[in-house]
Amino acid sequence: MTDLVVATLAEGAVAVLNAAEPVRKVALSRQLIAGWRAGDLPVGTAKPPPRPARPARPVVCPPRDMPKRRHFGSRAGHIALLHALAHIELNAIDLAWDIVARFAGPALPRAFADDWAGVAAEEAEHFALLATRLATLGVAYGDLPAHDGLWEAAAATAHDLLGRLAVVPLVLEARGLDVTPAMIERLERAGDGDSAAVLERIYRDEIGHVAVGAKWFGRLCREAGLDPAATFRERVGRYFKGALKAPFNRAARDAAGFPARYYEPLADESVIARSAATKQSR
Repeated sequence: MTDLVVATLAEGAVAVLNAAEPVRKVALSRQLIAGWRAGDLPVGTAKPPPRPARPARPVVCPPRDMPKRRHFGSRAGHIALLHALAHIELNAIDLAWDIVARFAGPALPRAFADDWAGVAAEEAEHFALLATRLATLGVAYGDLPAHDGLWEAAAATAHDLLGRLAVVPLVLEARGLDVTPAMIERLERAGDGDSAAVLERIYRDEIGHVAVGAKWFGRLCREAGLDPAATFRERVGRYFKGALKAPFNRAARDAAGFPARYYEPLADESVIARSAATKQSR
């Protein structure tokens, strides 16, 4: 594989985004974070593509057209779960590098780029762990279909850093904190301790990713004279399609420094809206 040769971190981030094959995307991420941590690169600036490159497989479908997942306790159910998580992590690599390429630069501290480069590097390792686990089960990433809803958040917030931070780490990744412990428990009950161990590693790291999002969202809001909780609710209402689903993993969210006053009112509003819609339909 050709070594990554770039003059800046931002250029390297674009190179990862333009890499179609997941193996290359992971390899370039590893090379880029190594060069960055060695102190060899400035942050720089670069123009990211509108969408990251993708391999020919998996077949990508709208979320509504995805086949229903097999029963969780079966081997096929385990494979479907791990494949879906691998697809999420592949998108997460690109989402993190897109933040670096699109938003890092002279207007923000170097620490901003450092934090998001670290997130991107961990997402690459998550994908690699899941791909390896799939391989032990006789399956490759791409063998099952996947949906294309994950990049919608990036496209909607391409011009708005606060919107990106609100929706990606503080809605999408925070949702992972809510649902992953139950997945781990079910895998353990089914005797799949190896897959459970992969998810435990991902869960620990994702608390840190939500923490990075909460830190920078709060800091940038305060620097702009904005109330972080109110701004979070405004940006989520503007850019996120769907409701925030309770119950929330308050322990993990609190550990990430993500206050409940940001998100709990949105969940309450969604419940009220659904209740009103139900009454009107009667």
